[in-house]
Amino acid sequence: MSGAVPREGRLANVAGAVLLGGASERMGRDKARIPVGGVAGATRAARLLDSLFEELLLVGGEPPREAPGRRVPDVDGPRCPLRGLVGALVAAEAPRVLVVATDLPLLRPELLLALVAYPEAPAVVPRTPDGAHPLCALWDRGAVLPRAREQLAAGRLSLAALLDAVGAAWLEGEDLRLADPEGTALFTANCPEDVARAEALLASARADG
Repeated sequence: MSGAVPREGRLANVAGAVLLGGASERMGRDKARIPVGGVAGATRAARLLDSLFEELLLVGGEPPREAPGRRVPDVDGPRCPLRGLVGALVAAEAPRVLVVATDLPLLRPELLLALVAYPEAPAVVPRTPDGAHPLCALWDRGAVLPRAREQLAAGRLSLAALLDAVGAAWLEGEDLRLADPEGTALFTANCPEDVARAEALLASARADG
């Protein structure tokens, strides 16, 4: 984390970005506005990133009014996570951007800071036995943006292909367990049943706390 200039305890050399432009077919409505624990998904993610990073971007879509951050329009291209990533990398001023989706209601600051503290790479991505999680990952603007723009323009929309192309580093195994001991931080709320599960996990965490 060398080069960080903290203000109010926040980092200046990494930007946070929340991607808002998802289609939400399985959920049936805009996931950014679905509350978990009484807080809309986009607002919850934005508040978490805002507590860690000076620069915060809300990319695409229509964020809830109470969500902190600078609104950034989508770039041209088909609706997909790659388009949101390109928009975040274009708009950011910091050299690295921690990009998260709005459907990760159990994200922990410890996990995000572990990504920032990991040895620098074009992308630092959590990887569990279920696979990689590029929508909760740290991206180097200089290394990734040219390739991401190229893939978007060519219609090659897979984030997995982008990770292969730039050479990702993986936060996994014991390093990931230390940052997320309960193994819930990357839980994704893709459908109404997932929202109910997230509500139960949050309630359990409050009871234990």
